[in-house]
Amino acid sequence: MYIKQVIIEGFKSYREQVATESFSSKVNCVVGANGSGKSNFFHAIRFVLSDQCQNLRNEDRHALLHEGAGNQVLTAFVEIVFDNSDNRIPVDKDEVHLRRTIGLKKDEYFLDAKHITKTEVMNLLESAGFSRSNPYYVVQQGKISSLTLMKDSERLDLLKEIGGTRVYEERRQESLKIMQDTGNKRKQIIQVVQYLDERLRELDEEKEELRQYQQLDKQRKSLEYTIYDKELDDTRKKLVQVDLDREKVSKESTDAHSRLLEAHDKVKDSERESKKLTKDLQGLIKEKEVAEKHKKEAIKRKMQLELDCKDFKEKIEENNRAKDGATRQLKIVQQEIKNTVKELESIRPSYSKKLQDEELLTKGIMDREKKLSILYQKQGRATQFSSKAARDQWLQKEIDDLELVLATNLSQETKILGEIEKLNAQKMNQDDHQKEIASMKSTIEQHNETFNMNKKKRDSLQDERKLLWGKENALTSEIEALKSEVFKAEKNLDHATPGDVRRGLNSVRKICKDLGIRGVFGPIIELFDCDVKFFTAVEVTAGNSLFHVVVDSDDTATRIIRQLNSSKGGRVTFIPLNKVKPPHPKYPNISDAVPLMRKLNFSEDYTQAFMQVFARTVVCRDLDVATAVARSDGLDCITLEGDQVSKKGDMTGGYYDHNRSRLRLMKSIKNSRTAINEKEKELKEVRSQLEKIDKEVTELITEQQKIDADRAYDRSRLEQLYQDVSAVSRQKRSISTAIEKKEKLLSSIQTQIYQLKANIQAKKEEIGTELVDTLAPQERELLSRLNPEIAEMKEKLIVFRTENMEIESRITELETNLSANLRRQEQELEAIIFADETGMRADLESKEKELDEAKRSVEEAKEHLKGVSGLVEAVTRQLSKFKDDKDKWMKEEGKHKNDIQRLEKDLEQHMSNKNMLLAKQEEYSKKIRELGTLSSDAFDMYRRKSTKELHKMLHRCNEQLQQFSHVNKKALDQYMSFTEQREQLQQRQAELDAGDEKIRELISVLDQRKDESIERTFKGVARNFREVFSELVQGGYGSLIMMKKKDGVHGDDDQDEDEPREAEGRVEKYIGVKVKVSFTGQGETQSMKQLSGGQKTVVALALIFSIQRCDPAPFYLFDEIDAALDPQYRTAVGNMIRRLADHANTQFITTTFRPELVKVADKIYGVTHKNRVSQVNVVTQDQALEFTEHDHSNDAE
Repeated sequence: MYIKQVIIEGFKSYREQVATESFSSKVNCVVGANGSGKSNFFHAIRFVLSDQCQNLRNEDRHALLHEGAGNQVLTAFVEIVFDNSDNRIPVDKDEVHLRRTIGLKKDEYFLDAKHITKTEVMNLLESAGFSRSNPYYVVQQGKISSLTLMKDSERLDLLKEIGGTRVYEERRQESLKIMQDTGNKRKQIIQVVQYLDERLRELDEEKEELRQYQQLDKQRKSLEYTIYDKELDDTRKKLVQVDLDREKVSKESTDAHSRLLEAHDKVKDSERESKKLTKDLQGLIKEKEVAEKHKKEAIKRKMQLELDCKDFKEKIEENNRAKDGATRQLKIVQQEIKNTVKELESIRPSYSKKLQDEELLTKGIMDREKKLSILYQKQGRATQFSSKAARDQWLQKEIDDLELVLATNLSQETKILGEIEKLNAQKMNQDDHQKEIASMKSTIEQHNETFNMNKKKRDSLQDERKLLWGKENALTSEIEALKSEVFKAEKNLDHATPGDVRRGLNSVRKICKDLGIRGVFGPIIELFDCDVKFFTAVEVTAGNSLFHVVVDSDDTATRIIRQLNSSKGGRVTFIPLNKVKPPHPKYPNISDAVPLMRKLNFSEDYTQAFMQVFARTVVCRDLDVATAVARSDGLDCITLEGDQVSKKGDMTGGYYDHNRSRLRLMKSIKNSRTAINEKEKELKEVRSQLEKIDKEVTELITEQQKIDADRAYDRSRLEQLYQDVSAVSRQKRSISTAIEKKEKLLSSIQTQIYQLKANIQAKKEEIGTELVDTLAPQERELLSRLNPEIAEMKEKLIVFRTENMEIESRITELETNLSANLRRQEQELEAIIFADETGMRADLESKEKELDEAKRSVEEAKEHLKGVSGLVEAVTRQLSKFKDDKDKWMKEEGKHKNDIQRLEKDLEQHMSNKNMLLAKQEEYSKKIRELGTLSSDAFDMYRRKSTKELHKMLHRCNEQLQQFSHVNKKALDQYMSFTEQREQLQQRQAELDAGDEKIRELISVLDQRKDESIERTFKGVARNFREVFSELVQGGYGSLIMMKKKDGVHGDDDQDEDEPREAEGRVEKYIGVKVKVSFTGQGETQSMKQLSGGQKTVVALALIFSIQRCDPAPFYLFDEIDAALDPQYRTAVGNMIRRLADHANTQFITTTFRPELVKVADKIYGVTHKNRVSQVNVVTQDQALEFTEHDHSNDAE
């Protein structure tokens, strides 16, 4: 233990809060200039640790508060932080904060921020090793000088204080005071005894006059005794009758209490059931609202689906109507197409023939014109060319040009033939898509069937999932309700369990779980079960033993207890099965008393533990049986109501609150936990089913999405096929048209080729012929014939062309009408007729199925709503019934309360009568006792007389006694009383004399022990003084000398005090302690008076260190103890402090102006002062040495 940190605020020169860095656990040094606040820092620590600053006046408080510029400081505190890792301070913390706060009107202590008293602080410090009798763990300025000035007798007083002789002196003072009180009492007793002797002599003279009076008085007493005895017998008989009546009323009251408890339980049950039903009703109302909402949603969905189905049906009907109209229109269009095609077929042959005729005629005209042109050219060659060679050359050139044109035409012919062939191939290679369309329709139907089947399966699974969801919610609610009941029961059980035990049980569970400790079976309350009617008996018998923990061995218990101690986790009682030795009592063999052990159900493994707790107890039918069994068999007995009779005869009983029964709470917890486990198991199964269904539903949804995607793709593909069919038809017609155009172009090109070939041939034939300017006769004849033929043929050609143009116009008109109108109408109508209704019908079927499902959902919602409404009505009726039952039982409860009040009044009346009779009985008994001692014949002398006769005889006797009224009737009594008092006083006097002797013996023992304590302390301090002095003064030696009365040697420094001193009649054995030292080790020793100031300081420090060695403290505070020392002694003191810190693990906090202590310090603090405010900071050794040297040089100057 050591001081770790000091925090100061507002104390003296420390205005602002100053928190030092952590102190070293060994040597700490504080340096600072004069007036810097160094001593205030020292004083702040003493302010907390010592009790010198107590009962402060206002001016003293002001002196402790900081005074400076600025706002006035109204409160200050000093807080010391102790390192308590060795637990020297009895606080369960490694770091302890002790704070003292002072203000103008307050002075408070705080331990770890908790308020404590000054006495508690002082006791805490003393328990940590700070003895009040040895205050030298704090050595402030002036303490050294006071020690140097001490007289021998004062040193002896110091040793007495250190040796703890104050206790003996206090006890001696108390003993002397008791002796004084005893002497005073003895004097009083002697005076009273003298008075009694004198009074007895007077009474002895009056005794003779009493004899006649005593005879009459004896008769009177006999009569009175007989009267009183008769009255007493009559009173006792009445008491017996009152007890019987009271017992009867008590039994009725017990029955009424039982009925009241039953009615109260019924009311509680009704309230509990009502709360439960109210909760269920709220849940059902919510469920009804949900069901109504579901019903509305189902009806809404049903109506929406009905509208959707109606729309789909209307669309299908409209489509069917459109198909019928399209079919009729298609027939008309197809008839028109047929007629058009027929007309085209009838026109085309004649048109083709006429085209051929036109072509032949055109060809004939062209041939004739060619011949004519050749004849004309031939006729004009002679004029055109000068020679044959020039003509042939020109002809050859023409032939070459014509052959180029011919080659171009031939190439074009080949190309057109290839194109025609390709078009014909395309026309032939168009696929028939009808089979693929049929296949696609079949696939779509299969997709629809699979989709609907999966949807039906998914709907079924979703219905099943809804039911499981409902079951899951119900189970979750039930589990939450059960957990709430368990939590409430556990909380009530915790409240019924002592705090330390509850914390201990929780700690045991945590320890076993964390450390994996086996062999811990649990508390008794968790290890058995029994019938509810035995709960009270078991609880009262076991008490807190219900929470004793059963373990397999004492090793397990020891291990857990160690953990509990280290973690401060509460207290637990363990029952180790290997060590427990339970009793084996002999039980009575009667039906009205049954051993409690036989009514408990527990595992045979725990038999020893249960016998330890319950083996000595039997359950009895009632208290009478319990009393008899306890007396005869020496067993503890208990009734079912919890009333106990111990084997020693003690009886315990009264009302026991069953509602706070710990066994009932534990049974409720066990039942709820069992139900929770079953419900959680069922919930786990339901969730497993839900996961399985969710997986199946997910798979079905995935498959439906895939089917839906495939179906959409197939539908788009089917639509594409229909479009392809239409495109194929159009393409075929386009190809036919293109072929016709190509054929016409081919025919034209072939005609040109023919003409070119003929022209080339004619020119080739002309080459080499003679160049003449006239024609031959045949050529002239041909020339004359060709012109009329050409003219005639042109006229025919015009006619042919006009006719062909009309026919071609008609054909074009028909083909245009056929392709642009009729075929398109046919395609559109066929598209309408053959449009795919599969999707629409599938959607309709799907919607119809959804509608059926929606109708079923509506019906189910109606049925569910009806069922929930029925449950609401049933629960409402049941709730009303429970409320009626509650009102009924509350009336019963009120009635029973009234009965109990009435019976209590009757009991009070009976008790009042009994008390009155008891008072009467006591009165007569007292009167009988007051009669005093009677003769033996007085009891039966007047027994046969009646009460009336007895009163008459008593009256006559009293008249006779009046004649002796002048006699002192109490003389004999007084004589006996005074005699008895004298004997008691004499006995008391003897006791006081014996006590006085004992006290004198005690004082002698105390004086002896005091002397022994002084001698023991002196020997220790003297031995330490020799050692310390030799360490501080090399080569020197010193000693302490005890001065006794018989020495007759008086010190030279305190002769006036060396006389023997008396202490309450006793001469002190010791009169002083003398110091003899030698600083050189040679020559005579010197006393304190002969030493210099520095040497006296060395001696004082040696004495302080000697005292500290006798009673070591965990740390020491030295305030400038080296101020008056020479350098060599300062070095020795510093070395000694260093050794003590290193070897004894002691902390030193010193203030100094000298370098010697600085050099041995582990940590150095510098105190600075600025603007009347002090600060404390850690400084280096060099800085501290520089300061001490500077300060020393200033002092030297």
